[in-house]
Amino acid sequence: MTAESSERAEHAGTGASYAAAGVDIEAGDRAVELMKEWVKKTRRPEVLGGLGGFAGLFDASALKRYERPLLASATDGVGTKVDLARRMGVYDTIGHDLVGMVVDDLVVCGAEPLFMTDYICVGKVHPERVAAIVKGIAEGCGLAGCALVGGETAEHPGLLGEDDFDVAGAGTGVVEADRLLGADRIRTGDAVIAMASSGLHSNGYSLVRHVLFERAKMSLDQQVEEFGRTLGEELLEPTKIYSLDCLALTRTTEVHAFSHVTGGGLANNLARVIPDNLHAVVDRSTWTPGAVFDLVGTAGDVERLELEKTLNMGVGMIAVVPEESVDAALTTLADRGVDAWVAGEITDRGDRTTGAELTGEYAS
Repeated sequence: MTAESSERAEHAGTGASYAAAGVDIEAGDRAVELMKEWVKKTRRPEVLGGLGGFAGLFDASALKRYERPLLASATDGVGTKVDLARRMGVYDTIGHDLVGMVVDDLVVCGAEPLFMTDYICVGKVHPERVAAIVKGIAEGCGLAGCALVGGETAEHPGLLGEDDFDVAGAGTGVVEADRLLGADRIRTGDAVIAMASSGLHSNGYSLVRHVLFERAKMSLDQQVEEFGRTLGEELLEPTKIYSLDCLALTRTTEVHAFSHVTGGGLANNLARVIPDNLHAVVDRSTWTPGAVFDLVGTAGDVERLELEKTLNMGVGMIAVVPEESVDAALTTLADRGVDAWVAGEITDRGDRTTGAELTGEYAS
């Protein structure tokens, strides 16, 4: 053996490696094994293959029953709500939030959610944590009636701390062209039906975290009498998933439009589906926002208009229906356990510059 080859042998195994850089492939494989059972539970008849392929497969021949099928797509995340999940060590609810943010965007146009994919980015793969996140996504897909056909878990050492993570997802749905919902269907005199949110849902958490933790110095384990539980438990309440409720509504009565109330608040999101010549008037006195909204406003001395353009204020979804469909719509939603009420109406735009506004005072 030459001196050069001896030196090479001495240093064998000391070169750079993926593991030395912080990426644990075996942990990733373990996470996949743990999540398989949850993904399997979301399976629809149209799904082909299993977990582990390079792409999820969905049999499009199932769409032959449509005269003119329109595919709808949406993508979203859950924002800084992931920070609260990390701090509390609760990983199996954030997936509900992710699904809700995606599928309820799809259903706004009347589309049935068909399937989703997810992307989970972590500083270090903890297999049980990743599996818990996917469990929540799978449970959310079950509530939405769609399949989870695939996803990606990426380990980013050096960019994220070992306990840091983020999630994102994309979904695809389908709607018959002549049943597409939207602004062109809305008429003067239509009723605005509000559906109650389950809490903050998944937007505005940068404001919420700033107000409650930085300004009010509250803690996640602090008991809050108005909530009947800890602050952390209230803040992690999963986003309500409305997709199957909205689809049921389209089957039982006439619906002109839906609006998913997320970032931007109720008025701004409702305005997105109102035609240029019409205006939506929503009466605050028809409901009382939950205690969490009052807490954020009071603790941070946040002006009402700022709250309303940031948070959902207790309304997570809006349906715009003709006046003669109101009773049937409320009955359908009540039968499905959805708290809903008539919150306003559609009028002529006149000289107003916005498509929707809130009037009156919230009920006490």
